[in-house]
Amino acid sequence: MHYTEYDTRLAAYAVVTDDEGRVLLALWNEGSRRQWTLPGGGLELHERAEEGVIREVLEETGYDVELDALLGVDSYVFPAERRAVGTDRPMKAFRVLYRAHVVGGELTHEEDGSTDEAAWFPLSEVPTLDRVSVVDIALGMAGLR
Repeated sequence: MHYTEYDTRLAAYAVVTDDEGRVLLALWNEGSRRQWTLPGGGLELHERAEEGVIREVLEETGYDVELDALLGVDSYVFPAERRAVGTDRPMKAFRVLYRAHVVGGELTHEEDGSTDEAAWFPLSEVPTLDRVSVVDIALGMAGLR
């Protein structure tokens, strides 16, 4: 399929962990079912990936973070029928994945956004959660799986 025949979305996400061996996740509410995801999301046109992920983590969790490392880039194709918005175009999502740590703020749930809850989970509990694939991909890149 030619690149003019599908949509492209650039997003950035953060693997945020704490000293207790927990990872910070956000509950995504736009799909066919609510699933846990990494805090992050779509970049604004003017943003660099580093700026966007810091903004998104703050919006979705209430935490200010500093980035530690670029973990990698992942891509995923969403068929048109699986997209949250009504369209007949598939979408290729590029997800820039970072490692980050909290430097301020307090846990706060996002209002009127694509997530509506944020929570810390022990890494050992993540496999039992209903989650999107980027969680496992990023945890693998971070050496946490």
